[in-house]
Amino acid sequence: MLLLELVLFLMICAVALGWLARHFKFPYPIALVVGGALLGFIPKLPQFPFDPQLILVIVLPPVLYQAALLTSWTDFKANIRPISLLAIGLVIATTLAVGAAFKLMVPSVPWAAAFVLGAIVSPPDAVAATTILSRLNIPRHVVTILEGESLVNDASGLVIYKLAIAAVLTGAFSFTEASAQFVLVSAGGVAVGIILAFVYIAIHRRLGDPFIEVLTVLTIPYTAYVAAESLHVSGVLAVVAAGIVRGRYAPEIVSAEMRIMARSVWNVLTFLMNSLIFILIGIQMSDVMEKLNRYRLADLLLLGALVSAVAIAVRFLWVFPAAYLPHWLSGSLHEKAPRPRNRELAIISWCGMRGIVSLAAALALPTALPGGAPFPGRDLIIFVTFFVIATTLIGQGLTLTPLIRKLKVGVDWTMKEEQQHVRSSMSAAAIAAIDMHLANAHAPSDWADPLRVELVSHIAISAPDGLEQTAKDELLMALRRIAIKAERKELIRLWRENEISDEVMRHQEEILDYQEAQLS
Repeated sequence: MLLLELVLFLMICAVALGWLARHFKFPYPIALVVGGALLGFIPKLPQFPFDPQLILVIVLPPVLYQAALLTSWTDFKANIRPISLLAIGLVIATTLAVGAAFKLMVPSVPWAAAFVLGAIVSPPDAVAATTILSRLNIPRHVVTILEGESLVNDASGLVIYKLAIAAVLTGAFSFTEASAQFVLVSAGGVAVGIILAFVYIAIHRRLGDPFIEVLTVLTIPYTAYVAAESLHVSGVLAVVAAGIVRGRYAPEIVSAEMRIMARSVWNVLTFLMNSLIFILIGIQMSDVMEKLNRYRLADLLLLGALVSAVAIAVRFLWVFPAAYLPHWLSGSLHEKAPRPRNRELAIISWCGMRGIVSLAAALALPTALPGGAPFPGRDLIIFVTFFVIATTLIGQGLTLTPLIRKLKVGVDWTMKEEQQHVRSSMSAAAIAAIDMHLANAHAPSDWADPLRVELVSHIAISAPDGLEQTAKDELLMALRRIAIKAERKELIRLWRENEISDEVMRHQEEILDYQEAQLS
């Protein structure tokens, strides 16, 4: 019963924090980290019993898979150089720098354990950053780089994390052996993910039922992760590879109904996982702080602040040289390549907010070594991890919008023309298909005039936020919303007065939901 009460408490907290984030218009990870921190101050809060290793298995696969599924492979390939430099090179640099700083501040912690902390806080989370960037019309390639970095750096950071933990548990470390294992584990994970993706694609083509399809899709990330880990390769990279490959084929094999259902399911599941892990660490923090009572609070805060400063500074020290150095080395081969804009590099450097991956990795630390001794510095690592996340999410997350406006970066949105073009082409193709069908059926052409008008006006009426709209378009959208609201009100009245059945009510409600979603 205590477990059920605690889970219910976590869900209520998640709802409240999510509402606050939406009401005050800031990314929900910021609300979650603040709420989690406040929970840590509640005295004698019941602890949630869990296996640390299950955290990575339960939380990470769906979160990473959704991000991979939505990744544009074309944009990813076009920006592979900056993504690789950030997602692999910067992760290694951050792991070394943070590990060295932590070892310098706490000499009693072994080097391997110090690098565990470095690997935990090395991968930034793009959720908070892209939530802000998408509202400010940031150039498309900047968002692509940040999303691609977040996708790959989780994998590279967690591979290093597992190698560092193995060094702590065994007490031995070889750079040559670790490098070879890094390549083998990474390549093996990608291979497993690609193979399973094609297996699931073949299965998906034969399902034909949206509910079964959604349930099947939910098993993909967990199957990829478990299969890869059982083969001793990277489960995280297997999930990422499976998501990217399946995302390429999704438009061909996924029905519209399944897509709408799956989108809602994934959004709810991702929010639930984020909420669970942030609030769970808040509950753990009360116990962690009790175990760290031998340290002065001022020393703990100083340690967290210094590690946070190192993590932020390393990103700045890496981004600017990494953006220019390849151009210097390439010489005349890339004379026509556009030089990176310093304003965009500043934004990329400031988007180093840590999030759910770091939290999950910290909570997944083993509690003891094989001989029974406690894992060295575990509670200290968890505290510093949470401090870094709070500092970057709150400090950088809340100042990102003013910085973008100050630097005047949000002035170009290249998807605007693409969206207008694709809508025009789609409408033209639809009208051509209608005319051909009417001709084949020997029906009067004017029968389809209302539909032609609807298809042409759809370009402007359902235009996304990034497209310019005239006063007439805005009025038509407002009128449509008013009409849908009135229809919904009348539908509910008829249902409450038992003039229509539940089945008819649900059917008409679904139609209104689709129409309202189209306007949004």
